[in-house]
Amino acid sequence: MADYLHLKNGTDVRGTAIAGVKGDPVTLTDSAVLSIAAGFCIWVKEKLGKTPTIAVGHDSRLSAERLSALTARGITSQGGKVIFTGLSSTPSMFMLLQDNFGADASVMITASHLPYQKNGLKFFVKEGGLESGEVTEVLQIAGKSELPETAGKAEGETRPYLETYAAGLVEKVRKATGEDRPLAGKRIVVDAGNGAGGFYENLVLKPLGADTTGSQFLEPDGNFPNHIPNPENEAAMNAVCEAVKRNKADFGVIFDTDVDRAGAVSSTGEEINRNRLIALISAILLEEQKGAYIVTDSVTSDGLTQFIEKRGGVHRRFKRGYKNVINESKRLNAEGKYSPLAIETSGHAALKENYFLDDGAYLITRLLIALSKAAKQGKDLMELISDLPEPAEAKEVRLNFAAGVDFKTLGGGVIEDIKRAAETSCRFSLAPENCEGVRLNFGKEYGDGWALVRMSLHEPIMPINAESNSAGGVALILKELHTLLQKYAFLDAEKLL
Repeated sequence: MADYLHLKNGTDVRGTAIAGVKGDPVTLTDSAVLSIAAGFCIWVKEKLGKTPTIAVGHDSRLSAERLSALTARGITSQGGKVIFTGLSSTPSMFMLLQDNFGADASVMITASHLPYQKNGLKFFVKEGGLESGEVTEVLQIAGKSELPETAGKAEGETRPYLETYAAGLVEKVRKATGEDRPLAGKRIVVDAGNGAGGFYENLVLKPLGADTTGSQFLEPDGNFPNHIPNPENEAAMNAVCEAVKRNKADFGVIFDTDVDRAGAVSSTGEEINRNRLIALISAILLEEQKGAYIVTDSVTSDGLTQFIEKRGGVHRRFKRGYKNVINESKRLNAEGKYSPLAIETSGHAALKENYFLDDGAYLITRLLIALSKAAKQGKDLMELISDLPEPAEAKEVRLNFAAGVDFKTLGGGVIEDIKRAAETSCRFSLAPENCEGVRLNFGKEYGDGWALVRMSLHEPIMPINAESNSAGGVALILKELHTLLQKYAFLDAEKLL
């Protein structure tokens, strides 16, 4: 009996698929992928009460074809049928299940923005992506399953879906704007980072009339030779910002490898990500319905809260992890509290109107509808967030734990110690809203801002986010935290200085 639970990463399976990187041995072995795919087929069969047809797609990673073939072999070993969709985005692999495509479930082979040697599997059924507990069930079944020696063949029908998915986005824009080519006269630059997002330039923007001159890194290349396909990566954002300025574009778009996340750039080359991206889509949604609950992760700024409340909305901070914010938004809706958006500062955004699917291309499409409407009124899209209060300084520091320690238990103890310290401190206090880790407010003389100390979801790391309304304030905040944390030998607190 094999144990595959070590490959679980939240609601995905992740591991190393390519050998050659020192200290990073292959964990997504042939037998592991075969067994996990077989386990998923068994799980779906039990859920549906019939032998399923499962669609298999992938992003641009070097190991994609190998893992696709292995996944198909695992599925067919259990009697399942396979439809290969080829190069795909993660959102498209869910959307095909809402269409008359003929699949009962799907597997997307991706590891998002991780390095080239990594890969993974993400599972969907018609109700949505599998939850954490369901992925555990699949892996447990995989560990018990006995595959035939041949484990089936990599057979299946080949039927791409990405063009159909893109056509749906085009139709949405045309319907919302009442025009066939509402982006005519607009220059929009796309940076796909050599991931799967290059389709957006040719299949969405051009049919809508946009001039896409200056778009870059559209060709799929799993070596990621230009920059990491990641809207949170500084080099990646700098690349698309420079492309916008160089080509005098009206708007810029950047996707991660599998297109479930996105960032944007204004006509001035100013990046629209993190709090700005959340503010922009929130402003659009709150114009449509006041009183809406906007659910974000825990590291959003106080200025964003003010921005949302000023527009008649309610800001609900919640735990990091895109599934966490999505499920919280769903919970609020079930309680009768309208929540149209669940979004992380990473660029994961899920809208109620779109099955609560975290879909970077859909998010950008929503922004382009607003861009078109603003242009017709002689306005700039960025006027929507011109009053967003932004901190003078912001920084994230990631403290590592010593090797081999029980970091989850030790980290939890540190956070509790900080909470107790806040009860008696005259320099900082507990924030009224603490949904993850510990959030502290610092007085004007002691940093003039806030800090969030939390545990990473999966790694032996304690991330600390700090923001200040004053120049030099973040350094004061981090210095105060260093004083608190330097006594813990298992933490590298010197990073705070």
